[in-house]
Amino acid sequence: MYPTKYKEGSILKVETETKDLVQMDKDHLWHAMHRYNEKASPMIAAEGKGSWFTDTKGDQYLDGVSGLWCLNLGHGRQEIAQAAYEQMMNLSYFPLTLSHKPAIELSSKISELLKGSYTTFFSNSGSEANETAFKIARQYHSQNGNPGKYKFISRYRAYHGNTFAALSATAQANRRVKYDPAVPGFLHVPPPYSYRSPFGENVENSDLLAAEYIDQVINFEGSETVAGVILEPFISGGGVLIPSKEYLTRVAEICKKHDVLLIVDEVVSGFGRTGKMFGFMHSEGVQPDIVTMAKGLTSGYLPLGATAVNSKIYENFKENGKLNHFRHVSTYGGHPASCAVALKNIEIIENEEIVKRVSELSESTLSELYELTALNKVGEVRGIGFLYGIELVEDKKSKTPVSDEFMGSVIGACKEKGLIIGRNGDTVPGYGNVLIIAPPLSSTVEDLHFVIETVKAVLHELC
Repeated sequence: MYPTKYKEGSILKVETETKDLVQMDKDHLWHAMHRYNEKASPMIAAEGKGSWFTDTKGDQYLDGVSGLWCLNLGHGRQEIAQAAYEQMMNLSYFPLTLSHKPAIELSSKISELLKGSYTTFFSNSGSEANETAFKIARQYHSQNGNPGKYKFISRYRAYHGNTFAALSATAQANRRVKYDPAVPGFLHVPPPYSYRSPFGENVENSDLLAAEYIDQVINFEGSETVAGVILEPFISGGGVLIPSKEYLTRVAEICKKHDVLLIVDEVVSGFGRTGKMFGFMHSEGVQPDIVTMAKGLTSGYLPLGATAVNSKIYENFKENGKLNHFRHVSTYGGHPASCAVALKNIEIIENEEIVKRVSELSESTLSELYELTALNKVGEVRGIGFLYGIELVEDKKSKTPVSDEFMGSVIGACKEKGLIIGRNGDTVPGYGNVLIIAPPLSSTVEDLHFVIETVKAVLHELC
């Protein structure tokens, strides 16, 4: 299938150009997360519109994972590109050792969206946003008279980034092989995962037991040594784990009890992905000490990370004294064009009521995906908003994960039908058996129907 711009006489030219690009790719480009395969030819994207993109061969695909969970508004939003262009023509770069208007306006807007008083430090990515949060937390406690509070607690299966502290918080064994030892001071606890509860089969209130485990670890370690708990409201790359609303509420209470900072990683969950502006907003009584974000902040149009710090934490950095200021800098963090893009992105999300739309459409989408649980190899379907996980097993009784080869066949069959989906690869050894679907939040009803029907067709064929 060729787009209309590829006339019949140009097909040979397109094929020749693609062949040349493939060879240059093999010679010079190092792909993220891919095992080297001499015979494999990479998919090379050429253009995109909405939830769809076209490769250099002219084949079209629906992007069912929003790039890397970030393309919330889809491809081709001219007003976002225009915002970047106008900002670059007006002020192409300026460091935040000083200031500029887009960063000021964006930091104010983030505080408004978080429904609290926050001060934001900008960086370039989610990894950097979390790295920044760890440094802020340790320095805060030190300046607050508790220099021994340096440890961080995160959950198994969670992903928080690739830089060394963020990777140390990431409790996915396959991600850390050959990169350990980790940064000292990072502890891991069981996740809220009722389907494979670490507390035993058919245990009631498994999520709350997981929350209480955090309380126990803080007690065992000594609260005077624990600086913070970092968590995603919904574990995404680790298999789309959706805890009860009460779980995060209880974790927030535990953190407050022990003077431990609650760091909420909204890199995937933020900006409407879950049917709320931020994932933590699904739980009552939760106002994080630090919120990290990236991805949906700009819908992937330009790189930008942000670490929003509650005013009660930031106040501690205002005090004069030797080295009391935050000695951290990001050359491109808060780039004027990136901030302008984020502001336009948020404006569109609000004007088009994207969050409300996701909330309304997610229920019917999940309902249709739940029908797949009738298949013997579908152990569980999980989801919230436009974030879905389908856990595949050999049979429902044993819950033995399907093989990597089977997962590959499912993903490959979807691709052949024009749908790109993902999986929790390189996470937990032997448990990369969760299909991941996270389409752009701007996907049309027809787009969502295509996703659902394609996944259903493939799983009915293979399961």
